[in-house]
Amino acid sequence: MSKHNLTSVDHFGSKQLIKRCAACFWPYRWRVAFAFLSALVVSACNPAIAHLVKPTMNEIFIARDADALIIVPLQFLAVILTKCLARFGQVYVMNIVGYQVLHNLRQQLFSKIIYLPMRFFEESRVGMLMSRVLGDVNAIRQSVPNMIMIIRSICECGMLLGYVIYLNPFLALKTLVVLPLGLLCILYFSKKLRKVGRKLQVQAADINSVTQESLSGVKVVKAFNTEETEKSKFAKESYGVVHLSKKQVLASELSSRTMEFIGGISISFALWYGGSQVVAGNIDAGSFFSFVTALFMLYEPIKKINDANKNVQQALASAERVFGLLDSTEIACEKGGDAAFEPPLGSIEFDHVTFSYPTAGEEAVSDFHLSVAQGEQIALVGPSGSGKTTLVNLIPRFYDVCRGDIRINGRSLPEYDLGSLRRNIGMVSQDAVLFNATIRENICYGMDDVDEAQLVDAAKAAFAHDFISELPEGYETMCGERGVKLSGGQKQRITIARALLKDPALLILDEATSALDTQAERIVQKALDNLMENRTSIVIAHRLSTVLNADKIVVMQKGRIVGMGNHEALLESCDLYNTLHSLQFCQSLSEEDARAMSAGE
Repeated sequence: MSKHNLTSVDHFGSKQLIKRCAACFWPYRWRVAFAFLSALVVSACNPAIAHLVKPTMNEIFIARDADALIIVPLQFLAVILTKCLARFGQVYVMNIVGYQVLHNLRQQLFSKIIYLPMRFFEESRVGMLMSRVLGDVNAIRQSVPNMIMIIRSICECGMLLGYVIYLNPFLALKTLVVLPLGLLCILYFSKKLRKVGRKLQVQAADINSVTQESLSGVKVVKAFNTEETEKSKFAKESYGVVHLSKKQVLASELSSRTMEFIGGISISFALWYGGSQVVAGNIDAGSFFSFVTALFMLYEPIKKINDANKNVQQALASAERVFGLLDSTEIACEKGGDAAFEPPLGSIEFDHVTFSYPTAGEEAVSDFHLSVAQGEQIALVGPSGSGKTTLVNLIPRFYDVCRGDIRINGRSLPEYDLGSLRRNIGMVSQDAVLFNATIRENICYGMDDVDEAQLVDAAKAAFAHDFISELPEGYETMCGERGVKLSGGQKQRITIARALLKDPALLILDEATSALDTQAERIVQKALDNLMENRTSIVIAHRLSTVLNADKIVVMQKGRIVGMGNHEALLESCDLYNTLHSLQFCQSLSEEDARAMSAGE
């Protein structure tokens, strides 16, 4: 499996997967044991029912025994009652255990995924992850219950087989000679079903991804009038599911019908040969009908083995995908050090930092060296793709540096506990992320025991309190998915209120006003000024007008520092800064200049 994505999956042996699935049910072993004992009781009931056919025929219908007319129906009722209670115990208990295992596995899987590094999410599709957490785990839930069904059916077969041999060994031997063909059929189609099931799970993940991407970007789809294109993409993935499902149904039905035909051969022979023995007077009618009843019952659990095996194969295909992620040593969760970060923030040192993305040929940040003192406001400017956002993402360790080091208060970042480090860093970006929760819950996100006064003060400082108060439900207003019910400026002010409430030692602003109109930008900029007051800040600026008063402006190009100083000094000493300033404040851009800048010249 790739170190950072789920495009492939390791294949495991059936024995290994069954042991891994069984381990999930081990905490509930006593309930599973109860279900297993109940299954054994159910298995014993069918031979008992077949046995009661003999006295029914011989004593009630032939001998016309009045006592048997009372005793045999009562015995039959007792057997049926026992079977019903045992079957209920088996099915109910195993389903309850199955849902508990489902819950535990989903928790384990989500817990691992949520702690994986950012690089993993950039290289994995959300729809595929959802398929693992929802679909694959649900299939595993059925693994042990179906295995118990297989064991119960095997026991049932064994008991019925023993009974027919007890009734007439010679007839049983002749009748059951085709039974090994049925077992070979099950083994052959198991491999087919496992292979198709594995492909079907992958295809289901793909259609989830396409659906999620199309619906999440529905505004772009409509803006570019690409509904037909998206429809075609979905149809292609949907056809893939249908195509594989057809193969699965074909293998399943061929398996079932082959088993049924083999059973038909056996029963037809029993009726012909056994019937001739009854006519000849070698077997009594009661024994013959009891034998045929047991034979009919014998092929029912064989079909159940076949059906349960289909479910087990699907569960094992899903288990490969789930445990391939859970147990992978390559896909590792983020790890921090043992040192707790304690404010105040004295200094940040970028010591010749270099970083590159695995799939990129060039370095995103190259030999970056900078010192930031407490309370300083540092502005990062430069053309798109110059490494500004990548650089600030290294501070909360969304990525780890390839070479060099970043130190806060003299201590290297990997030495800090990740939780304490990130709790003391506030980030506000141009993409204001809100959850489908109330405004109160979004502002207080990640913080406990926030009182009303603190909440309102943070909202007022972010210039959000007034518009929130005008909403019908105030702070209890639902934001909608990704804050869809609010305007861009409103969403940004809520994220600023969230950062104010967090009161971080270090503030990182990543083009926080670039997506806003002039009026909204001015309001948000005022809120940002309140947020940055007396706080160490690193600001990525799209508009130079917002960082003219920064303590230090760092000009970046192709991941390197090409200029550093205040506004006036840079206008004199840095050609790139001068160009950026001219573009924004003085002159229009020619086509020649645009091509040169796009090439990074």
